[in-house]
Amino acid sequence: GPAWANSLFEDNAQFGLGMHMGEKARRDTLASKIKGLVDLGVLADEAQAWLDTMNEGDASKPTSAALLAAAKAYNGDNAEAKAICDEIVTGYDLLVKKSQWIFGGDGWAYDIGYGGLDHVLASNEDINVFVVDTEVYSNTGGQASKSTPVGAVAKFAASGKRTKKKDLGMMAASYGYVYVAQVAMGADQNQFIKALREAEAYHGPSIIIAYAPCINHGPKGGMKGAQTRIKKAVECGYWQCWRFNPDLAKEGKNPFILDTKKAPNWDLFRDFIMDEVRFSSLKRGFPEIAEELYAKTQADAKARYEGYVTKAAE
Repeated sequence: GPAWANSLFEDNAQFGLGMHMGEKARRDTLASKIKGLVDLGVLADEAQAWLDTMNEGDASKPTSAALLAAAKAYNGDNAEAKAICDEIVTGYDLLVKKSQWIFGGDGWAYDIGYGGLDHVLASNEDINVFVVDTEVYSNTGGQASKSTPVGAVAKFAASGKRTKKKDLGMMAASYGYVYVAQVAMGADQNQFIKALREAEAYHGPSIIIAYAPCINHGPKGGMKGAQTRIKKAVECGYWQCWRFNPDLAKEGKNPFILDTKKAPNWDLFRDFIMDEVRFSSLKRGFPEIAEELYAKTQADAKARYEGYVTKAAE
C-alpha cells in the first residue's frame, strides 16, 4: 500500500531521491539473487519473466505474483535455490515496481529547494516529481517565490513583483531526457491524467507542474470555485498546458506537445487577474505603477504562449 514520509522543507528532493535509491539498491540485490535461479535452471521461466519486467509498473505485477507463488511452492533438493526462494518470500515487498513521487510547492521547487530538485532531475533516475504551483510560499505565510508573476502582491513584494515568473518546466526540458508536463486539472482533466500516466511509465526523471489556486491569491468568491479558476486561467492565456516527452524524440518526433490547442482569449486576461486580491490590491496601493505591471504580466504570458507555439511547430 501507499507509504508517506516528510523531510525538512528545503531537503524535499534529496530526501525523496534517497528513498528511491534505497529501494533501488534493495531490489537490485534481490534481482542478482533471482538471476541465480536462472543460472541454476530452477524456476528459470518465472525468474527470467520477472527480471524482464522488474522495472515496469503494471507488467511486474503478474510476473511478481507468479515468481512468489513458485518460490513458496519450491520443494526441490537444491540448497542454493531453496535459499534464494526463501529470500524471495521474505522480500516479497520488493518484487512489484513501486511508484515513487516527490510532492512539493513552488516555494520549494522554484526557489529554496531548486538546487536539490535540479540534482534529482539531472540524476537520470526513474523518479517522479509533482509540483503544486500556487505561485507563492503558501505554507510559510505568503512570501513571493520565483514562481510569482509580475504585478502580484505578496510578502517581500508589497508593491508588486517586478521580475517575470520563472519557467521551471522549460528549464527542466532543456536537459532533453526529463519528462515534463504543465497541467491544469480544471481546464483539461484528460491531459492531466495522460501526463500522470506518461510520467509514471517514463524510464527516467519526470516532473509535472500543476496550476493551483490558493487562498493567498484572494480569489473572488473564495476557494469554492478553484477548478473554475483553473479553467479560466487557461482560457485567458494566464496558464498553458503542454508536455515534453523524450521518448518521442527517440522516434524522430517533436517531443514538445502543446495541449492548449485553442488560442487564448487575451481580452479575458485583465478580468481574470483583477478577480484576485493579489493583483487588484496593487491598483489601490500603488496606482502609479499598477497599469504598467498589469501590462507586463500579460506580455509575459503572451511571450510564454508564443514560445510554446513555436516549439510545438518545430
